Amino acid sequence: MAVDPLKQTSLHCLYYWATQSPDKPYLTQPFPDGTVEDITWKQAADQVSRMAAHIRSLELPARSTIAILGKNSAHWILSDLAIWAAGHVSVPLYPTLNGESAAYIFEHSEAKLLFLGKLDGAADGWDDIKGHIPPGLPIISLPMSPMDDVPKWLDIIVDNEPASPSMPDPDSLATIAYTSGSTGRPKGVMHSFKAMMSVADGLQQMFTASSDDRMLSYLPLAHVAERAAVETQSLYFGFHVYFANTLDTFQQDLQRARPTLFFSVPRLWMKFYLGVNAKLPLKKQALLFKIPFLNSIVKKKVLKQLGLDHCRAALTGAAPLSEEIITWYRSLGLELLEVYGMTENFGYSHASRPGQARTGFVGIANPGVEHRIGDEGELQVRSASMMLGYYRNDEKTREDITADGFLKTGDMGEIDADGYLRITGRVKDLFKTSKGKYVVPVPIENRFNHPSVEVVCAAGANQPQPCLMLLLSEAIRNALTAGMNRDELEQELMSELNAVNKGCEAHEKIAFVVLVKEPWTMENGMLTPTMKIKRNVIEDVYNPKMDGWFEQQKKVIWEF
Repeated sequence: MAVDPLKQTSLHCLYYWATQSPDKPYLTQPFPDGTVEDITWKQAADQVSRMAAHIRSLELPARSTIAILGKNSAHWILSDLAIWAAGHVSVPLYPTLNGESAAYIFEHSEAKLLFLGKLDGAADGWDDIKGHIPPGLPIISLPMSPMDDVPKWLDIIVDNEPASPSMPDPDSLATIAYTSGSTGRPKGVMHSFKAMMSVADGLQQMFTASSDDRMLSYLPLAHVAERAAVETQSLYFGFHVYFANTLDTFQQDLQRARPTLFFSVPRLWMKFYLGVNAKLPLKKQALLFKIPFLNSIVKKKVLKQLGLDHCRAALTGAAPLSEEIITWYRSLGLELLEVYGMTENFGYSHASRPGQARTGFVGIANPGVEHRIGDEGELQVRSASMMLGYYRNDEKTREDITADGFLKTGDMGEIDADGYLRITGRVKDLFKTSKGKYVVPVPIENRFNHPSVEVVCAAGANQPQPCLMLLLSEAIRNALTAGMNRDELEQELMSELNAVNKGCEAHEKIAFVVLVKEPWTMENGMLTPTMKIKRNVIEDVYNPKMDGWFEQQKKVIWEF
């Protein structure tokens, strides 16, 4: 893939745009006090150069690993760039990590310095993490950091003159991205600058982007999906990035950004969908959408209230999204396109193209990506965005990369005659019933669609039949707590269950559904930072109840 020689790496891109568009806003950051700051390309480059000078003054060993811990913010991205400008390697940590996992990453990555950013105490993992920061590890506090007794970014850039950046070799190690880990210890995935740039260059061939675009950054920058879609692309194309302040201000932040490109995950697309339906029920939508005069007005109003009325490319990834929800968004005029990738290939593998999307498929292979189906139906891919390997784990690298350089994705898939890929489940997610039959949970979970249900998890290993655990939307949970009548909802869920079972093989038919009481969140470990279910954690919590549920012989079981 050809990359402009002036934009060989993300750092080259920063200084390129600082010259080309010095006074154009690059990063827009809202603060808890209600103020909003714009940082121009010139200001961004200046702050990065000054921080690079300070990092060099610390005289760390060459190519040291430097950690970044915090929620998304303008200075998260500036920290990443400053680490590279000083000649080092960045190691992002999820702000929702527990202390034990954070301690493992600090030790395993051999971090020599920590940039500590925006955190909310108990709401994130900070209260647990802070006790696991290695003694003596130097810390630099970014704006909105919970620590004020360590050197601060804003003070440092005042005290240091800008240094000439160490422009990296594109083939050198840029970052170690630790997997969010739906199971087991997180793995340190090593990516080069060249791999990161290859993603932006490939995306340019699929989705027309320019310096006039806008994106809102709110999914964890520690995850490669946000790093590729927002950080890397914004640096490559020179467009404007806005940040969200809190969950409470998210709609306001989205309205401020009015993104032209928007990337989200199924859990949030579902939340938007449920939020609209709470104000405008599906039956009323269907009625209004049939009236020619009102049809387009109502749809535009819905998109405007979501803050997506300027959006021309909306992407969903990280987990499957049901056909019903995708169809609903497309009916509003928002072409929701599925994309697929992994930490190991910097989130770059397959995508649906505008005007060519097929519901149920994640699209065709991206430019420069080769794909094939290997043993046990496992998808294998190869591209320029592939990782250099797992940090300090050559054995795992050899296990996951074939002799001819293909990545074993761990996902089961099917490729049709036109090259469209359908993900059918995770190889390790298969479970066996007591009758010795294997069940693939993801397709069953995707078929269960009810406007009150936010997340679905299929379970039932070593039981006669599988069952489904359902997490209701927050609005419905609150209504139930306030005394909402359950009978109508129970009948609707039974009807949906029957509809799902009609499409299942005999051994896959769902015995019952359970309405769980405890929310599944990142904080309690039941969701990954990209809001995928941690199946092993959920199973560990609910397996002790499984025998009792089967003994009840009911179709709908309430945990409330």
